[in-house]
Amino acid sequence: MLYTFLKKISRLAFPFYCRKLRINKPEILSTEGPLLLACNHPNSFLDSIVLDTLFRAPIYSLARGDVFKKPFLKILKALKILPVYRRSEGVENLSENYKTFNDCIEILKNNGVVAIFSEGKCINEWHLRPLKKGTARLAIKAWEENIPLTIIPVALNYSSFKKIGKNITLSFGNPIHKEDIPLHRTDGMRHLHFNQLLQTELEKMVFEIPNDNKPLQKKLLQVPVPAYKKILLFLPAIIGYLLHWPLYVPLRKYIANRTYQTDHFDSVMTGALLLVYPVYLLLITIISALFIRKIWVLSGLLLIPFTAWSYLQLKKQMD
Repeated sequence: MLYTFLKKISRLAFPFYCRKLRINKPEILSTEGPLLLACNHPNSFLDSIVLDTLFRAPIYSLARGDVFKKPFLKILKALKILPVYRRSEGVENLSENYKTFNDCIEILKNNGVVAIFSEGKCINEWHLRPLKKGTARLAIKAWEENIPLTIIPVALNYSSFKKIGKNITLSFGNPIHKEDIPLHRTDGMRHLHFNQLLQTELEKMVFEIPNDNKPLQKKLLQVPVPAYKKILLFLPAIIGYLLHWPLYVPLRKYIANRTYQTDHFDSVMTGALLLVYPVYLLLITIISALFIRKIWVLSGLLLIPFTAWSYLQLKKQMD
């Protein structure tokens, strides 16, 4: 119930936190399971939000185990998030990974979709890092249990890791099937062969851009704004900036302080706005109802988000 509700909210909000979506194979978004999405991991849980929003089927995602503290445990499970523990999060927790592994196998047996972030750790960068073995182990285990699993390499590229209203390039690589892996070999050789195939596919799609190479960033990540759009949206954009300043600026400052020296700002900011903005919009509507006619108040429910969208279309795209 909670997952379905938030998925609908996220779809409504998608044009706001994603200014422009570029996708190479949109038909994959309707693919049925059993499916394993093997993704890069540049932007914390925003990577999961994007996939959950766009795919028709529910997606089970794997996340770092240290967020699974007791107060959040039931909520995360309701959102179809499963824990993966690293040695740095306590050796005593590593045994929990076997349970998560088995849960994923059961999901795949029931034709579900699982997203796994094959680099392991999230880092805000335009670069593909070495892949961990978890994706290979899960895929090979599924094939050993005769699950007709397909692995889809997935690359997520963002124009910014700090700005709301970003350009997102979502790319799907060539599928990896059971027949592509020498399952008769040793575990080490099978994992190595799988990771080489996956690495090759992801390298074709993940942008390689040094942080100080601004011209290349602009070339690959920025989307031109037509002159007519700048003219038509200029006034609504100004209104949108003024109306949303009281919400956006304090919230941004608070989250920036809480996520200092981490790579989670962008995801936390987007997630917070998904939850807080409807309340802010309702508050503006209630206040407006005290001073103007109800018909204009109801119109404001549509016009106010439009002004926010207008501003996002014209604001700077790069960090």
